Amino acid sequence: MIEAKGLSKCYGKQRVVDALSLCVPAGICWGLLGPNGAGKTTFLRMLTGNTSLTAGRLRVLGYDVPREALKLRRRIGVVPQQDNLDVDFSVVENLRTYASYFGISRIELQPRISELLKFAALESRADSPITALSGGMQRRLSLARALVNEPKLLVLDEPTTGLDPQARQLIWQQLRALRARGLGLVLTTHYMEEATRLCDQVTIMDHGRILDSDSPKKLIARHIEAQVVEVYGTGLDSWHGAKGEALATRFERAGDTCFYYADDERPLLDALRDYPELSYLHRPANLEDVFLRLTGRELRDD
Repeated sequence: MIEAKGLSKCYGKQRVVDALSLCVPAGICWGLLGPNGAGKTTFLRMLTGNTSLTAGRLRVLGYDVPREALKLRRRIGVVPQQDNLDVDFSVVENLRTYASYFGISRIELQPRISELLKFAALESRADSPITALSGGMQRRLSLARALVNEPKLLVLDEPTTGLDPQARQLIWQQLRALRARGLGLVLTTHYMEEATRLCDQVTIMDHGRILDSDSPKKLIARHIEAQVVEVYGTGLDSWHGAKGEALATRFERAGDTCFYYADDERPLLDALRDYPELSYLHRPANLEDVFLRLTGRELRDD
């Protein structure tokens, strides 16, 4: 689906994408994760032929990019981070206008629009103005619009940011349905749960470089102990020195919370029962733990 070799992008002396090489199999959901400033957006713009390469090679769906970017764009769909629907048009007019860019005939278009409205659960809103739609509805319409040309690859830039849990769950259902139909997906997100639920393979990048790439399950097993106990409250420092540090395989401090990592959490939990002034949360390790270990806990500027 995607093959990059030594891919780089520089703006002046700043190297935003730094000799990136990867190979993404066809027909999977591939997640690209990284903190602000990691180079994700620049890579997506290169992927869709909207930003030139400084060095390296890039092939997407078998097309050389950017040389064959125009051909590629006819076979991909893009859901941008910010909805850019035309507020002067209704729901169905947005779909028709976008379809006209691909030269889709009226005979083909009508049943396709009906199918897309059903897919986005917007049949009753076909004639509604964009301003009358909720944020979740607008997001579903952006997804439907990206499918109007029946793409082979769908690029989604933070598709559920700002949505309520119900709308997010519906988008996840739609994306899983597309994945089951064999459509390749490229997903960027800051929601680690979303990446875990949807992605077959995840690549974590920072400062323009790939830190690691694998399935969420394998990344967790490779980088993090199986269990995590988060402890906070009055007396944490005392408990940490007396018990926590010795009982954990590894620990990290973030503000007023200490994260203890272990393959066997029982000694930690037993020790905590004697300290009722402390609060704690026990959970399995997850992709967010991997992300923070590889990229750090420091806050990044936008």
